[in-house]
Amino acid sequence: MTRYSAIHPSERLPEWLRRPVGNASALENVQGLVKQQRLHTICEEGRCPNRAECYAAGTATFLLGGPICTRSCAFCQVEKGQAPQPLDAGEAERVAEAVAALHLSYVVLTAVARDDLADHGAHLFTTAMAAIRQRTPGVGIEVLTPDFWGGHRDEQEGLAAQRQRLAAVLAAQPACFNHNLETVERLQGEVRRGATYRRSLALLAAARELAPAIPTKSGLMLGLGETEAEVLQTMGDLRSVDCQRLTLGQYLRPSLAHIPVARYWTPEEFDQLGARARELGFEQVRSGPLVRSSYHAAPQPTSNR
Repeated sequence: MTRYSAIHPSERLPEWLRRPVGNASALENVQGLVKQQRLHTICEEGRCPNRAECYAAGTATFLLGGPICTRSCAFCQVEKGQAPQPLDAGEAERVAEAVAALHLSYVVLTAVARDDLADHGAHLFTTAMAAIRQRTPGVGIEVLTPDFWGGHRDEQEGLAAQRQRLAAVLAAQPACFNHNLETVERLQGEVRRGATYRRSLALLAAARELAPAIPTKSGLMLGLGETEAEVLQTMGDLRSVDCQRLTLGQYLRPSLAHIPVARYWTPEEFDQLGARARELGFEQVRSGPLVRSSYHAAPQPTSNR
């Protein structure tokens, strides 16, 4: 991984980004069960600032495929490595047990990138969805997937394989299909190693074509050096492939080994971008400094946060 120098914005962490722990009992309850079941959540692996609030609201995001990712994205807290652990055959069932024990009403399933697997981890999602529904039939399940791309020298062959893996996940009928662009096109190479802007847009476009009844969603982190014009262009590109839901949040640097924060966007700027997103036609928008991909993931009637 690239080692970045200790560069910080000139100001200290803004007050609006200093969030209290929140519901400590909900936090301890979920953390205890996740540890007991030998599971992983992106809430914990990514040190999400909203995890106590989400746990208390009956939502959580489980991380499938183990704790080691085969990609080395410059923003991500999840451990990286080219030799991930062998798949855990009991993972899906333990996730289902945790969902039932915690009485969750809405679950987000995500996964580390598993470029070492033939289907790039598509079956991790379908197996977990089946296990959850067998135990808790009424729970809503959203999937936040990698791009299912890798190891293809021919672009058309790669797109066909990507589409096949996507189709398998969509056939399991998640409540929402989420795949994050993460940042604007100009910054993709530095921020999202192994992924590309156009392939991600193609994945979202294919999801709309293959399963038009399933809403699609994507998210951006702000503060990596993008301009407002670039953010608006990216939102327009997402709408051009009929992406219906959007999250906008502030990037926070996990450690000095990660890409530095270039700018802290203000709450007012997030509000303005949220308003522009709704004008572009996004049906659901969550826009705020502490918003993350799974924040208030369950459909809510109003609120742009």
